[in-house]
Formats: sequence, C-alpha cells, structure tokens
Amino acid sequence: MSVLPFPEYKFRAVQDISADFLARKSIEFLMLDLDNTLAPYKQALPLSAVTDWAAAVRASGVKLCIVSNSRKEKRVRIFAVMLESPYVTRAGKPSPSKLLEVMRAGNVSPDKAALVGDQIYTDVLSARLAGITPILISPMDLRNPLLAIRYALEAPFRIRGRAE
Repeated sequence: MSVLPFPEYKFRAVQDISADFLARKSIEFLMLDLDNTLAPYKQALPLSAVTDWAAAVRASGVKLCIVSNSRKEKRVRIFAVMLESPYVTRAGKPSPSKLLEVMRAGNVSPDKAALVGDQIYTDVLSARLAGITPILISPMDLRNPLLAIRYALEAPFRIRGRAE
C-alpha cells in the first residue's frame, strides 16, 4: 500500500459508508476520527443519523473505535458511549502508533481495518503509514479560517480516491 497521502475511497459523510460497502471491501474494523468527521468541532453530542449509522454498522458485525487527536477525553468518551465504541484520545495522528496499538489489542490485521477521517495530513496519512485503508469524508464544518486553508492545501490529494 502506498504511503502517499491519497485516500482509497471518498464519501460525502460518514453515514454514507454502508455496511454493504464495508463487507464488499472485507473491512471488519473501522476506526473513526471525531472532529469534523462524526461531528463538527465543539458539538457536544452526535446527531441521530450518526448514532443510527453506527448501530447499523455494528449490527453487520463491523467493530468501531474512535481514534481522535483530541485532548478532551470527556467529549470523546460521550461520543464513544453513544456509539457503543471504545476510544483513544491523544492519538498523535499522523503517527500510526495508536492505530497499530488498537489493532494489536483487538487482534485485527491491517487488511481488515480502515480509518475514516476528514483530513489528508492526519487521518489519511496515518492510515497509509499503518497499512490500513484510508477513507476520506468531506469535512462537516469549514467556518474556521485556518481549517479552510488547510483543506485548500489538501485539495490536490482530495481529488484522488474512488468515490463510492
């Protein structure tokens, strides 16, 4: 697998990733970024569309785990409880070390795992470095000017990847 920060697949939103798609791609373990992937920054609770999606994915047999760079453990824990998922904070993405640690703990091989996130230079790159499938979604909120600039710098990498 390439270590260039190109997504393997692209979706508009996390809830567009179907259990059927995951089964076709043999993905049994789905790691999820939190901020701007599951919810906009500072949103306290996941939307019902996200919790419903997580329930459907879990019901299909796919295990979920939130892997966030956030230092706000309380917020991450609230999302993890509502999505019935374990979680990791302070993941240090793009370093793949926490992703690899989570996979080892769950006895999951990289070819059965994927990471869903909204950023090329953290989420997609860390997935590539860990040897797992990177799935890119569109960011939920672009009102932060610094993030808007970052996403603009990621544009050449965002155009790659198969839209599903």
